[in-house]
Amino acid sequence: MASWVFPEIGMVLDLLDCGYRNSSDRMVIIRCCGPSEFYLERVVFPFELLSFQCPPGSEVEIWTHGLGGPELLETLRAHELALESATPPLAELALEGVQRQENPWLEAS
Repeated sequence: MASWVFPEIGMVLDLLDCGYRNSSDRMVIIRCCGPSEFYLERVVFPFELLSFQCPPGSEVEIWTHGLGGPELLETLRAHELALESATPPLAELALEGVQRQENPWLEAS
């Protein structure tokens, strides 16, 4: 998990790793607004996957362009788009001190 430094207020916030897949056949615009003036805006093409980082508590808006102009399709919280953590599962942490047995099937002949 990365961190974001806000020098104007003297804070460091951890960032969430998030992802959004545009499953529609139209281009959309992602707008992410977070605490301390955090802002991210990206264009996502049809069937494209966008990976991004944002502070927890951010709000993500999905916009498209219709006949009458911009249309808000969906509003999500950042944690709804959070990707799986890169930290190891608890089971792996519990077995950290245990020696692993070698598997003879994995050895080259």
